Amino acid sequence: MAGQKIQRQTGVALWRQIADRIRTSINHGDFDETGMVPPETALALQFGVNRHTIRSALAALAQEGIVRAVQGRGTLIERKERLSFPISRRTRFSQGIGDQVRETRSVLLASGEEAASTELAKQLKVRTGTPLIRLETLGQADHRPVSRATSWFPADRFGDIAEVYRTTGSITKAFKELGVLDYVRVVTEITATHADESDLADLQLSPGAIVLVAQALNADLDNVPVQYSISRFAADRVRFTVEN
Repeated sequence: MAGQKIQRQTGVALWRQIADRIRTSINHGDFDETGMVPPETALALQFGVNRHTIRSALAALAQEGIVRAVQGRGTLIERKERLSFPISRRTRFSQGIGDQVRETRSVLLASGEEAASTELAKQLKVRTGTPLIRLETLGQADHRPVSRATSWFPADRFGDIAEVYRTTGSITKAFKELGVLDYVRVVTEITATHADESDLADLQLSPGAIVLVAQALNADLDNVPVQYSISRFAADRVRFTVEN
């Protein structure tokens, strides 16, 4: 693990910084030869902290499912491959990762109606203040949370989408019931950031975890916007594949 100096007095807990460093090293394959995280004493020396701080970092990673303590051996790295999530002209959650897992599921966390902000109006090509339906959803793969999304839809066209989605568990199926038989991805913008409080709870992450944020616009085949969404993916569980 290169560049191991820990930034003190930054407001970010030492254990959180160390958990980030270890997580990054695991993702880079630094420990592939042993399959184990170095011993607590070695990590404490490496980072210049006490073993209690190291234990806190490892406990956070264990909560994320990245490592697992094995009695008499140490800390084992859990071999969980990232799901490949394709970004294409027809991006769909269940179809995108369906052949990589036994089961996918989408859950409606909350819904409501709100007036379009300037940004949402620009994306959906409606007037500012136009009524929109907002859905908060959670995507799961084999009962493990993978993504949480906020999506907006023009209310005049999709006023019943919350109830239909609650029944079908699918945006694609809900669109079909509401008259949109097919739709395409217009644009996707991807950034990375630290998980916020909602991410920690809904995606079952520990403080300091990284999420990939995908802002996406979908339109029907007449190029009329039907959905604008901001989806947050657990970075250690998903990798994006851009398809032509």
